[in-house]
Amino acid sequence: MIILNNEQGSEAWLQSRLGKPSASCFGKLITRTGKPSTSADNYINGLIYELLSQEITQGHTSDAMIRGTELEPEARENYEFITGNEVEEVGFIVDLNDTYGCSPDGLIGEDGGIEIKCPLGTTMVKYLRNPDELVKNYWQQIQGCMFVTGRKWWDAFAYHPSTPHVLVRVERDDAYIELLEEQVINACLTIKTEVEKNK
Repeated sequence: MIILNNEQGSEAWLQSRLGKPSASCFGKLITRTGKPSTSADNYINGLIYELLSQEITQGHTSDAMIRGTELEPEARENYEFITGNEVEEVGFIVDLNDTYGCSPDGLIGEDGGIEIKCPLGTTMVKYLRNPDELVKNYWQQIQGCMFVTGRKWWDAFAYHPSTPHVLVRVERDDAYIELLEEQVINACLTIKTEVEKNK
């Protein structure tokens, strides 16, 4: 893997992601059960367009996303205090061919990483009542980050300033990652072929 340490959300970070499948959107390529997603073609078309036009289309941020970004440093500090783990912040991590990647919320030691979510109150209570829901909602992204980085485990951490936190350790699922890799590589090949054909 190659770590591109541009600040997440910056213009350089957005440019580094241009036209590349990213773990946060791997759910558009593969379902939780390992089947190809019905939204794959539309997602791939968008990435092809980015490369043909050199126009960034993945930068939309909702109010909930803005809130999450603002709370993330506070959540990261809480996680470090709770676990004693030191979180290394990174930018966009790509494969050696620079064709796909992920933007982790942090790397931990040699083997781990973290996905931080700062949901609204009702969603946070859903995770408190059933922590597995947190993992299910972000399964493709979490396994995708382990696929890109080669890491063995990932902590899913949900934080809300007014409630207890939710922390779930997710182990690497090699059987699922094999299926995910197939879909990601196929997407990258399609993107490359169509961009070269339509230049």
